[in-house]
Amino acid sequence: MDADRLQLRVWGFDLGLIAMVLLPLALSQPSTDPSFTAWALLAGYGVVAAGALLVRRRLPATATLVIVATLTVTVVAGAAAGHRSSPLDVLPLGVALYSLGSDCGDTRRTVRAALGGITVVLIGLWVNHSAGTESEYHGGFDVLAVLAPMPLVWAMGYATRTRRALHDAAEQRAADATREQHLRAEQAAQQERLRIAREMHDVVAHSLTLLVIHAEALRARRDELPGWAHAQVDGLAAAGRQTGGELRDLLRMLRDPSDLDSLQPIPGFGELGALLDIHRAAGGTVDVRIRAELDVLPRPLQLVGYRVIQESLTNARRHAPGAAIRLTVEGDRDRLRLEVVNFRAAHPGTRGAGTGLGLVSMRERVDAMGGELTAEPTGDGGFRVVATMPMENAGV
Repeated sequence: MDADRLQLRVWGFDLGLIAMVLLPLALSQPSTDPSFTAWALLAGYGVVAAGALLVRRRLPATATLVIVATLTVTVVAGAAAGHRSSPLDVLPLGVALYSLGSDCGDTRRTVRAALGGITVVLIGLWVNHSAGTESEYHGGFDVLAVLAPMPLVWAMGYATRTRRALHDAAEQRAADATREQHLRAEQAAQQERLRIAREMHDVVAHSLTLLVIHAEALRARRDELPGWAHAQVDGLAAAGRQTGGELRDLLRMLRDPSDLDSLQPIPGFGELGALLDIHRAAGGTVDVRIRAELDVLPRPLQLVGYRVIQESLTNARRHAPGAAIRLTVEGDRDRLRLEVVNFRAAHPGTRGAGTGLGLVSMRERVDAMGGELTAEPTGDGGFRVVATMPMENAGV
């Protein structure tokens, strides 16, 4: 609910409360004193009480003093003229005292309001008794009898404020506990990321660096290598450098997720040509069919598409060496469709290569975009990967 609607509801509640407080006064006045003077005094008191009740939330002590003073003047003036006021005239005072206990958190201001109200009432009683004869209505102790329950109303308001403060304190403690729990979870996750980063650095990064060094050493002596090995060594060195850069970025992000300024750009279809060159340099062939404007696609969609193609080419080199590959990219305003098909292998693949996590990773990436992934063998001994992703989940 917005602030304007909430404010309207508060004003509506206050107006309804004022009507509920003043209506019994008007209904009981004819049976108490139907004279014109009594009605005039009641009308003046009602107008002042209504105004005070409207500001009682922001100025509870002031509203209480105003109502006490106005009620005292009304009762004393009526008694001096021989007119009685309804005992229900204290209803606005009861509402003001409840707000004083509920909304006023300043103890000194509450004490001053109480002392001021008591003083005004005592002065009014003194004036009332000094202004007339014994046969006239003076008020007296019957006024005190009516006012006696008023401290209980203030106590109810104070109890409400205390209960509200306890509730707020409990909510604050719960929020603090939740924040502390989240902080501990983040710290545990950061420690786990650091452990994974250390393991990856020790196990993977060193081996990958060594592989790149050996590949570069072979390239330096390419004149001593047979012709068919030149492309293989170039592809191996290029793939090692690219993977090494992405691995360094991954390790840096694992160590400190906030350190993203120095990371390399997120790969997308703009790097698709370089990816295909690496595959061709490793001895593969790719028939590329693109029927989409790749540059205008959202970056999240480009990243997922790039990773699907990268993993599919890697799997083809591993399981179907020398197989021809057909890459098809189709897109329109509604969806993007990728198809990577490798045909029958020209040479036996590596047995036991891979753990199946590549397909799992591809499926998870495509699922995160709200798409579908199909990966299955073809009838002629090849393998086919199809990823279809809607544009609506990619920020289009």
